[in-house]
Amino acid sequence: MDWALFLWAWLVTTPIMMGLWLAYRWYHRNAALADVGYCMGFGLVAIGLGLVTVGDVTHRIVVAVMGAGYAFRLGGYIFRARIINATEDPRYQSLREKLGGRAEWWFFVYFIGQGLAIAVLSVPLLVLMANPEATWSIWEMGGILIWAIGVGGETIADGQLNRFRRQSSNRGKTCREGLWRYSRHPNYFFEGVHWCAYVVMSVGLSDGWLTLVGPVLMIWALLKVTGIPFAEAQALASRGDDYRDYQRTTNAFIPWFPKEANR
Repeated sequence: MDWALFLWAWLVTTPIMMGLWLAYRWYHRNAALADVGYCMGFGLVAIGLGLVTVGDVTHRIVVAVMGAGYAFRLGGYIFRARIINATEDPRYQSLREKLGGRAEWWFFVYFIGQGLAIAVLSVPLLVLMANPEATWSIWEMGGILIWAIGVGGETIADGQLNRFRRQSSNRGKTCREGLWRYSRHPNYFFEGVHWCAYVVMSVGLSDGWLTLVGPVLMIWALLKVTGIPFAEAQALASRGDDYRDYQRTTNAFIPWFPKEANR
């Protein structure tokens, strides 16, 4: 793998995130700009790597489309849900209250850190794009299928939650419709599935083990850091017993049939 391209991805995206932090600080006080920046930056890096990486051109094109398609779809969803509608993610609001005077320093680090995150998570794309072989293995075809399931499932979950939230009669209630009946966070689950696709595609490549950085870091973050812990705390604060019942009956991450419980 060409580590100079890793450095390029970091250097290119860091100024973008700095600009978004300035926009957040002086114009639009919505920390979701960092999430949009991560997604759009990752998509642009995927396209850029596809243009400059030395490898089979078909592999470069397909992997670039996969990376950019995933990122632009997610970034567009976050932009519509959290920027256009001017509803900052409650997790950021809660952090701002808890950190007090230290909050703005934390948000600065968070924004700038997205540039490094983009570079690190672009490693699986770099590994796959560097493949010199023109032929496609069964592992690669299987990985593309897994990618479609992951991105498709996340898109469906986001759409179901968005439709639920748009109905005023659902205010203060927990979404149990569609995929949300089987998992409290199906969007996070399918996000993890998406990253596993690159690992499957890398089977047989000398640097294939590097693709593990995607699912390991992302799933760890979703389960232990920025994903489920914050989302669950906010849901309990806003929906109370209704969400506690949801916790008792429904898996947190991996979709499965709900248990019976009194609502």
